[in-house]
Amino acid sequence: PISLTANFLVTLQSLVGLLGFALATGLLFTRFSRPSSKVIFSKFALIAPQQDGLAFEFRAVNARPNMLLHLEARVVMSRLERQGGCVRRKFYDLELERRQIMFFPLHWTIVHPIDQDSPLCGATREELAQSDAEFLVMLSGMDDTFWQTVYTWTSYKHNEIVWGGAFDNILETCPDGSVKINLDRVHEFHRVEIAPALKAANSS
Repeated sequence: PISLTANFLVTLQSLVGLLGFALATGLLFTRFSRPSSKVIFSKFALIAPQQDGLAFEFRAVNARPNMLLHLEARVVMSRLERQGGCVRRKFYDLELERRQIMFFPLHWTIVHPIDQDSPLCGATREELAQSDAEFLVMLSGMDDTFWQTVYTWTSYKHNEIVWGGAFDNILETCPDGSVKINLDRVHEFHRVEIAPALKAANSS
């Protein structure tokens, strides 16, 4: 470059080139180094007998070899309710049998006991359908490789809830005596009968 304009263009080209490489490197590093979870949720949530009552439950499985620490679950039920002549969507936090676990190497069945304080107490399949009920699930935990918090979520609509079911066992014993998880059975369950006494207790 032998003129002021040419020198300006060359300087601008060099600056843009350096900034472009720096920006691309930062974006690629952020994209591929960011930790992410790979949690498989069961396709259906279940209303299942539990001790002397009923419970809303679903299953989650860690499909990656890295460990998730201090995993915490939160489940919120959303449904339409009529108040003062207006239809509003209300949200209810569901109390869980266990809200947090220290390690998540294998699987976790998350259970909400349906007791007298539960917003599901007395609810029927038809009522959940009429109110367009949906259950929002959020899991958060610490990735032990990057030591950063990761999040994953899912939801269950009212038509994705099975009334009267129990999850099948997904643990298998290997010939050497070790135990492994069969990921093909994460979604499998079998039907169970809900005793009339439990139905009556749930509706009282």
